[in-house]
Amino acid sequence: MNSSLAFRIGDKAVYPAHGVGEITSIETREISGQKQIFYILRILENGMKIMVPMKNAGSVGLRQVISKDKVREVFNILKEKETSIGNSQTWNRRYREYMEKIKTGSVFEVAEVLRDLYLLKYGKELSFGERKMLDTARTLLVKELSIAKNVKEETVEEELKHIFNC
Repeated sequence: MNSSLAFRIGDKAVYPAHGVGEITSIETREISGQKQIFYILRILENGMKIMVPMKNAGSVGLRQVISKDKVREVFNILKEKETSIGNSQTWNRRYREYMEKIKTGSVFEVAEVLRDLYLLKYGKELSFGERKMLDTARTLLVKELSIAKNVKEETVEEELKHIFNC
């Protein structure tokens, strides 16, 4: 197994599209006659429990919270004024592309989605789905950045408000 994905109980980890969770236990379970070891992850935002097979942790996108020195890269993405997905596309096509980015679990992709939706919001009314996705991207980003920077979520929220003038 990739040693960079060796989590211990109490570690924080990011699960794609669900956000930051805490490894609450590591358990062996028998599934279809085969013993497997699972990380039991409790998502911080909503308390959801997710069982991730240890051997598949990398392939499902489970990863460590970004390091403090990567936070600047995220903020640089947020400050860019060009969108990564064209505004001329229909809202449902944009929605699908944004959802794919969120599902990657990459904090950088989530930052692009948040930035793009904020920029789009200035030009026109967002669809219900886009507003919901904006909230999802913001929640995912705020939680991870607050842990990476070791600050309160409110501090990150204020930084985002400053970047997006809202």
